[in-house]
Amino acid sequence: MEEAVSKEPKKGKKAKEGDMIQIVKGIEKGKKGKVVVVRENSVIVEIGRNVKKDEPIKTVVNHQNYKMIH
Repeated sequence: MEEAVSKEPKKGKKAKEGDMIQIVKGIEKGKKGKVVVVRENSVIVEIGRNVKKDEPIKTVVNHQNYKMIH
């Protein structure tokens, strides 16, 4: 039997710090951001900036829920 082909990135296609990604699943779907921290099962991504507080807006994204962009 053949396995169904998945659109998600395969293992080994993990983003590295500084890479740009686009979120493909979840509340922040469609947003682009810069990888700040890489964890075993997810990445922490800066997706914007809070102008009033001058703080970065960050979110955690599972490796299966983003794609790499250039």
